[in-house]
Amino acid sequence: MLYIEGVARNQIILFPEKIDDYITEENPVQFLDAFVDSLDLRALGFNHAQLGETGRPPYHPADILKLYLWGYLNRVRSSRSLEKESHRNLEVMWLLKKLAPDFKTIADFRKDNKEAIKKVCREFTLLCKHLELFGGELIAIDSSKFRAVNSKKRNFNRAKLEKRIREIEESIERYLRELEDNDDKEASVQVVKAEELKAKLQWLKEKGEEYRALLKRLIDSGESQISLTDPDSRAMVNNQRVEVCYNVQATVDGKNKLILDHEVTNEGTDYDYLSKMALRAKETLGVEKLEVLADKGYYDAEEIKKCVDKGIIPYIPEKESHKYAGGDFAEIPFPEKAFRYARERDCYICRGGSELTFRGKWGQHGRIMKIYQGEKCPGCALRSRCTTHPRGRTISRWEYEEILEDMRQRVETNTTKVKTRQWLSEHPFGTIKRTWNHGYMLMKGLDKVRGEASLTVIAYNMKRAINILGVQGLMSAVRRCPAAVPSY
Repeated sequence: MLYIEGVARNQIILFPEKIDDYITEENPVQFLDAFVDSLDLRALGFNHAQLGETGRPPYHPADILKLYLWGYLNRVRSSRSLEKESHRNLEVMWLLKKLAPDFKTIADFRKDNKEAIKKVCREFTLLCKHLELFGGELIAIDSSKFRAVNSKKRNFNRAKLEKRIREIEESIERYLRELEDNDDKEASVQVVKAEELKAKLQWLKEKGEEYRALLKRLIDSGESQISLTDPDSRAMVNNQRVEVCYNVQATVDGKNKLILDHEVTNEGTDYDYLSKMALRAKETLGVEKLEVLADKGYYDAEEIKKCVDKGIIPYIPEKESHKYAGGDFAEIPFPEKAFRYARERDCYICRGGSELTFRGKWGQHGRIMKIYQGEKCPGCALRSRCTTHPRGRTISRWEYEEILEDMRQRVETNTTKVKTRQWLSEHPFGTIKRTWNHGYMLMKGLDKVRGEASLTVIAYNMKRAINILGVQGLMSAVRRCPAAVPSY
């Protein structure tokens, strides 16, 4: 029995005469090519989409865009790697008609066309909407941290800088004492050591001045931290570790787990992005009502109210601040959750059966709060476990608290729907960061990173769409849609 053998390397082989013969009809590059050709690159704002009258002929932006989309679909993101692929990969040769741009040209395209690339992402989202790949009924909003091109050693906050300055000052004092000790000794060995100490002192003084300048710059800017390699990146908690990252917000539609919208920020929290992402999703889908799922990190009363006012129904679990012990509250005093609100009488009922009645309104952190106070607190048997205030227990209630109570009821009665958030919103991030190894950024600066993130989102959605409809199904859709005639 023999092994399967290959062809001898010195054997003359007749390859197909056309590169096109190597690319099957179901190859994803067929759709990639048709999609980019359907775009009006001039309207999208790509550089060199309109030729100048003089100067060296540039590459057509469609060719470099195709190269980048192919690269992100195939886990090749760096400009140098894309340059190599243009020389040896048949799919790339077919896409670019055997063009081979150098890595600097490739890198500059991504840097100089960041806004146009974001618009291409939008165009593909609208194509998916045209193909009814979005359900338009349920969305999930989530975020994930992506590492920036900035190490933790080159990220500073005020406390870190003050600590470094203090350590340098202590080191300088220690070296000065050693120099004084050396002055009392005349051995040649000590002279050599003194020269080394002076060099270290000079270096420490320079570092000290550098840290003091950074501290002044940080204080003057009003920022909480400063990054040296990528000034827009920020230190955030990522998987229980502090890393210098960007925070990527993503809205995922419930029908096919396609990313409907995304946003890159350098803020470590998600509180301010619930209504912004939800309203943008509602506008893109063109629906009257929309349900949105999110985790506890998005729980913010004002953001929830903005959603409800616009016909968006949120399902967000509330952060638990109190624990139960044997079905009863263990804390002293009783938390506000231990009191039941009677909406029909506009009062709270305490554990002892007494009422806390409405007493007035006052402003707190920009919100109008309604004040409720107990009348029978002095003689209550549970007073010692409830309050020590001489006037009795007081509870403040937001004037739109009913919105939060209604949502709390929805979350408790729709536990299955709430749990779908995990497999819905975390699926795209898992694919992008684990399967594709796109868990870090290559660009520096918030605007450039946003353009880079758009390439990743296009690639993810394109992969999903191809798996759902197939290459030929998407090709037919592109042909049916109004398309711009390629200018080359």
